[in-house]
Amino acid sequence: MPLSLLGLLVCLCATCNEARSDIYMYTDANGTPNFSNVPTDARYVLSLRTDQSMEPTKFAVHRSNGINLSQQKIFTPEINRVASIYHLDPALLHAVIATESGYDARAVSGKGAMGLMQLMPETARHYGASDPFDPGQNIQAGAQHLSSLLQRFGNNLQLALAAYNSGEANVVKYGDRIPPFPETAAYVPRVIGLYKRYQREVR
Repeated sequence: MPLSLLGLLVCLCATCNEARSDIYMYTDANGTPNFSNVPTDARYVLSLRTDQSMEPTKFAVHRSNGINLSQQKIFTPEINRVASIYHLDPALLHAVIATESGYDARAVSGKGAMGLMQLMPETARHYGASDPFDPGQNIQAGAQHLSSLLQRFGNNLQLALAAYNSGEANVVKYGDRIPPFPETAAYVPRVIGLYKRYQREVR
C-alpha cells in the first residue's frame, strides 16, 4: 500500500476517540492484498484503524443505522433459497446484506443504490429486478451479481467483494487487485469477518 494512502487512512480515523480495532494488510507474492483484524503473519502491517462501536453497515458505501435482527430472520428463508440457486453460502449473502443495508429493504444510498443488497439501477435492470425494493427480486439479483463476480475473478472472494463495492472496472483497472480505496479496504475484511461469524450463527 502506498505510504500516501496509508497516511490518508490514518488521518481519516485520527479524530475518533472511542475504542478502536485495527485492520492489517500485506501483499502476497501474487500481488494480492490480504486483510485481517487479527494478524497471524509477520508480514501484516497496520492499514486502517476502525471504531469498534461502529455497526457493520458503516463500513460500506451504502450506510444504514444498523442491523435489524427481526428482519434478518424474516429474510433467511429467501436467502437460503436464492443461495442454493447460485451455489453460494447463505452466510455470505447475510454478510453482504448486513453490511450493505442492515436488512433494511427500503434502504437507499446517496449514490442511488437500493434495497437489501444495495443494487445500482443499472445492475438491477441487468439482472431483471424490476422492483429493487422487492426483497425477493433484490436478493436474487444481488446474489446473481455476486455469483458472476466470483466467476469473473476465479472464486477469489476478496476480489469479488471489492468489485461488488467499488465496481468490476476498478478491480480490473488495478490489475485484478483490490483498488486502493479506503472504503473498499475496510469493506472487504468487514464482509469476510461477518461471513465467518454468520457461518457459525445464522441458521
